[in-house]
Amino acid sequence: MNARINGIITVMLLVCALSLVTAQYHARRLYVELGRAQSQAKLLDVQWAQLQLDQSTLGKHARIELAAKRDLKMVASTPASTQYLTVGAQ
Repeated sequence: MNARINGIITVMLLVCALSLVTAQYHARRLYVELGRAQSQAKLLDVQWAQLQLDQSTLGKHARIELAAKRDLKMVASTPASTQYLTVGAQ
């Protein structure tokens, strides 16, 4: 009877030890994944800041005006080149 109880306790101890090893393995794997996710989040934050800087630079009025003049050959309107339309006029 005593040997049977010792056998059962030994089997239970082995099962607990194996479950502990498995749990530690999963915890380490999740910790590594967390580190990778945090690194990726930092990289994405840097990229987001760069995109915001690019957007503010590209959206400045002087740059838009320069691009319109240079690329689209646009000029500012003057009173002499402005045409006014009136209702009923032909």
